[in-house]
Amino acid sequence: MSQIDDVQDTIKNTPGLGKSMAKWGALGAVVAIPVPFIGPPLGAIAGAIYAYTKRNKA
Repeated sequence: MSQIDDVQDTIKNTPGLGKSMAKWGALGAVVAIPVPFIGPPLGAIAGAIYAYTKRNKA
């Protein structure tokens, strides 16, 4: 299995993780709008990564 498959399996097997990643991704996109050279796409990715990394802490 590749690392991408592992991440997909983790998202599928962790209740609420996908929803949390969507929330944090949206927040990251909104916050990154006024930041030059970052913009909403990279802000959304950063927000989703943040939610994924804190999945076991909650």
